[in-house]
Amino acid sequence: MKFDRFIGIDYSGAETPESRLRGLQVYVAAPNGEPRPVRPAAPARYLSRQEVAHWLLAELQRGAPLLIGIDHGFSFPLSYFERYGLKSWPAFLDDFCRYWPTDQPHCYVDFIRDGAWWRHHAKPPGERVGSTGEFRLCEQWTSSAKSVFQFDMQGSVAKSTHTGIPWLRFLRQQLGDKLFFWPFDGWQPPDGVSVIAEVYPSIFRNRYPNNGRTPDERDAYAVARWLEESSRRGILSRYFDPPLTLPERRIAALEGWILGIV
Repeated sequence: MKFDRFIGIDYSGAETPESRLRGLQVYVAAPNGEPRPVRPAAPARYLSRQEVAHWLLAELQRGAPLLIGIDHGFSFPLSYFERYGLKSWPAFLDDFCRYWPTDQPHCYVDFIRDGAWWRHHAKPPGERVGSTGEFRLCEQWTSSAKSVFQFDMQGSVAKSTHTGIPWLRFLRQQLGDKLFFWPFDGWQPPDGVSVIAEVYPSIFRNRYPNNGRTPDERDAYAVARWLEESSRRGILSRYFDPPLTLPERRIAALEGWILGIV
């Protein structure tokens, strides 16, 4: 399982898809190389979610296999699937994007939450919401991961998740089977394909020096470096194969899993 480059993304759910966000950071490492930041063209200082998605698309279309780690949830708890009659992850993506069109121009997460968005756009029937007490299995396996429905608190991933999922769908629509979404497309990626996975930088960020980076830069750097080191040491297959029972794997095939939790 060889990759040409390793990409770590510390995500941000602030503001709109076009907003340039200090908290959105991307680092890239080549095999045996030090992770380097990805910067927008001058005079811009920061990237936007839209820009990151289109940058990823361009990089993936080059064809060389990449391993990409992003620190937001890729899916929701099983209870959400059951509540809304969703049978697969692709069905979840389509359904979610109807109710949370956070990839649309000028759309804030809070515009959806407070109903302001729907005063100017056709609203689908019903709601798509969850409670802070709902956790995915992978979150129950950690000591500090937050619910994807837990907004408005320090360390929350809810906004990042609710703004990041539509861009996962965008990449899937554009690339098809050229991009392997782990573990939704299977637990062991085939050779020669690019892989994108959810990560949780808190697991390994303290292994690496800060060297003056901001907290967001540090997390993106740590993800890229951990992915590269794990590949170089030949231990990635261990993380792609967490010790789950068959029933747990069926749940995780809908809910997703965090690469690195074993």
